Amino acid sequence: MFSRPRTWNLRHSIASSSTSRLLQPTTKTTTTKRWLLTKSYVEGPLDPPLSMKTLPDYFNTEILAKHGARPALIAREEAPRAHGGPPSRNLGVDTHLAWDFDEFDRHIKALARGLLGMGVQKGDRVGVIMGNNSAYAMLQWACASIGAILVTLNPAYRLTELAATLNLVGVKHLFVVPRLRSSTYVRTLSQAFIELRHCQPGEIQIEDLPELRNFIVVDNAEESRADLEKLHIKSMVDWREILMWREDTKEKRIQKELEAGLQKDEVINLQFTSGTTGLPKAVSLTHSNLLNNGISIGRCMRLTEKDILCNLAAWTHASCIVYPSASFDPPAIVDAVVAEKCTALHGVPTHFLGVLSEVERRKKNGESLDMSSLRTGIAAGSPVPIDLMRSLITKLNLSELTNAFGMTETSPVSFQTTPDDPLIMRVETVGKVQPHVKAKIIDADGNVVDVGKPGEICIAGYLLQKGYWNDEEQTKSAMRKDENGTLWMYTGDEGIMDEQGYLRVVGRIKDLIIRGGENLFPVQIENAMTSHPAIREAAAVAVPDAKFGEVVGAWIVREPHHPPISRQEVRDYVSGNMNPQNAPAWVWFINEDGNPAELPKTASGKVQKHVLRRWSKELVERGAGRVQGKEQVAGVKA
Repeated sequence: MFSRPRTWNLRHSIASSSTSRLLQPTTKTTTTKRWLLTKSYVEGPLDPPLSMKTLPDYFNTEILAKHGARPALIAREEAPRAHGGPPSRNLGVDTHLAWDFDEFDRHIKALARGLLGMGVQKGDRVGVIMGNNSAYAMLQWACASIGAILVTLNPAYRLTELAATLNLVGVKHLFVVPRLRSSTYVRTLSQAFIELRHCQPGEIQIEDLPELRNFIVVDNAEESRADLEKLHIKSMVDWREILMWREDTKEKRIQKELEAGLQKDEVINLQFTSGTTGLPKAVSLTHSNLLNNGISIGRCMRLTEKDILCNLAAWTHASCIVYPSASFDPPAIVDAVVAEKCTALHGVPTHFLGVLSEVERRKKNGESLDMSSLRTGIAAGSPVPIDLMRSLITKLNLSELTNAFGMTETSPVSFQTTPDDPLIMRVETVGKVQPHVKAKIIDADGNVVDVGKPGEICIAGYLLQKGYWNDEEQTKSAMRKDENGTLWMYTGDEGIMDEQGYLRVVGRIKDLIIRGGENLFPVQIENAMTSHPAIREAAAVAVPDAKFGEVVGAWIVREPHHPPISRQEVRDYVSGNMNPQNAPAWVWFINEDGNPAELPKTASGKVQKHVLRRWSKELVERGAGRVQGKEQVAGVKA
């Protein structure tokens, strides 16, 4: 059996002279020394070693061979035999889809053969627009096994954005669901590109999408299938028609040959950056990137084959994955945690807030919820408010919840806490650097800063992407070698490292607020605001000011069912908990006074500060939202 990964301390390596010269010893006892950093530079340990396998090789040898009969995937909104094929054991469940790893593998291989039969070749880009479902899970592994490159497309893209991304990476085969929430992809695409209705399957010719050849629809709902037939789209192929269940075919031989020839550093996945500061770029990730990062993340969470994870792929540890629904749905998540006895939960702050709100709503209604199975998880994607981390640990039983920092370009996680870290560090930092990863914090001139000083976070190691697809200029701008030949990713994130190597992320460099020459960090201001019980979410942005250059503007989402807080109270609360210059001079409440109904966010839940800055500037010009204070701001009271 796959044993529980041993816990280790993510302390920096001090083996090399380049690292040790940045450290100074301090006596902890008469016999023990503890190394403390003086400069913000760390190297993760080199043990355990990196895996040299490809994803399919690892799956076959470490997961399937050792845990074939263990639960692998539970999709609570899908039918037991959603994809047709031979009868399935379905883990003895007759209400929804439930596979062990053997069953999962049988579906993956049927799809891999089907892709080859459809004409998918090694290196082809395979686009996917769908939520969390078994088809997407199958595509991830099937594409990897034949060397095709999976392109994960944002379901929230507008038509122009979708077309641009399809062309940017040259998607040749597009898999879509008919609809997700309010989006109707098949209808929208067929209306925008009339050629789809007239071309034969596999022979699509669209002037505005010159690379596209195949259009496959993944649909498990009978009612929408009837609607699709009314559209009369000749080029459309039903997903179940491409699955090749027979094994005595030439496609099986080809699949085995392709899999045997795969290399760990080949690109297998293109993911688009979240676009918090502008247009997204296509990040190129390899077998080694994704496999080793998954292993590291799971070790920090202490995952084993006995864990059941809600909405988080962790097959690197043979854990079972539960999809409560196709898209984020707090009631479905709570139902899944209770029914499936999930042990782990993950998300960005917005998602966790939604789950907490649903749990509190049910408890107020007298419903008894047993969520005691929860133990671990990961909070990432954007800075997590301190108050929220504490609530997740105390209210959802996530006693081993980890906090992490990363970006799409770093596969994604480079720093993560562990259950062994002191609680204050698990709550207020993103932990220490991961194994086989280097990190430094630099000033504007590229010099490594002293510990406790802010600067740009830079990352190096196996986890770096291969580059932005077909964008050499952006790649060279973000990834640069130092004098020793080490390639660094310049993250654009501002961070502060302490003498033990713990990292605090204080925001995007572009989001920094410079008030009268003093740097103010939005994350710290946001943490102060969200610690107030009347504030559910908060975002701090720079607002132009005639006297100070910039002052703080705050966007507030009120906490439901709590007495409302005023603008003045927001300002006074921040001023009372931080240096007064951090107090917002302008305050706006979401979904009030004609303001938008929601904070602008990416599909992954990150607040788009560039949008907020635009909104703020327009409101300031009208004088809306100004707060009275002691300091003089722009010639008037702030």
